[in-house]
Parts: sequence; structure tokens; C-alpha cells
Amino acid sequence: MGDLEIRAAVADDVQAIVTMLADDALGAQRESPDDLTPYLAALERLSADPNQHLVVAVRGGRVVGTLQLTIIPGLSRRGATRSIVEGVRIHANERGSGLGTQLIEWAVDESRNQGCQLVQLTSDKTRADAHRFYERLGFTASHTGFKLQL
Repeated sequence: MGDLEIRAAVADDVQAIVTMLADDALGAQRESPDDLTPYLAALERLSADPNQHLVVAVRGGRVVGTLQLTIIPGLSRRGATRSIVEGVRIHANERGSGLGTQLIEWAVDESRNQGCQLVQLTSDKTRADAHRFYERLGFTASHTGFKLQL
């Protein structure tokens, strides 16, 4: 990975993570980088759960990417453990650099290390570029996802 470090996120990373989450049309509607309180509380919950891995990619001392990997033991698929990749974001200055590929490859490798038999993710229907990216990495659009806003 050269000068790239992928490591667990810490409180000092939250501002950079939230800024990346808010840096597109969808995220700008959902995120609020002006008040980090709920994000810091979420980081505490994530850090206390061994099945949650919120990571950042750091280059030159700067957070340039992030994702969350969740490990889920289950009964289906003969008791298979699966992982879910969420919140993948790459800093605007790093898009197209291969960083997204490195982050997803890290998530797949970590999933294998955690004993997972399946890696899954969802992507908003409007993110056509992201869909092509995930398909290029071997993911298949095999299911339709549903969400219920509470």
C-alpha cells in the first residue's frame, strides 16, 4: 500500500470522516459536519463492539478514505458468517487513484480473516459509478435492497 495506512478510526478522525460523508448530493442531505456530538457518540458505540470496524485510510498524515465493516454471524447458508461494507467514502482529491480499490480489498481480506463466507454491501440506486466500481471488483448486483426510515 506504499504510503497508505488503513487503521481503526479514532475521535480525532471524526471531523474528516463526516466531511467525506457529507461531500456529495446524498450525503449533504443526511450529514451535519457542524455538530460532531452524535458522530462521536456513534464512534464510542462502534469502538466497544468487536464486530464493528470503522477504519480510515491515511496518506501523508491526512484521512483520505473511510469505510465501516460489520461482521455478522448467522444461521443461514449453513451457519455462515458474513460481512457488510457500509459508508465507503474517498476524499475528492483521491478519487480515481486506486484508493477505493485498496479499501475494498482491505475489507474483503479482513472479512476472510474474520471467517466470513460472504461480503455484501448496498449502494444507492443513483450511484451508477459506484455500481460499476463494485462490479469491476467482482461484486454482483444479485439482490434488491429495502430500507424503512424510522
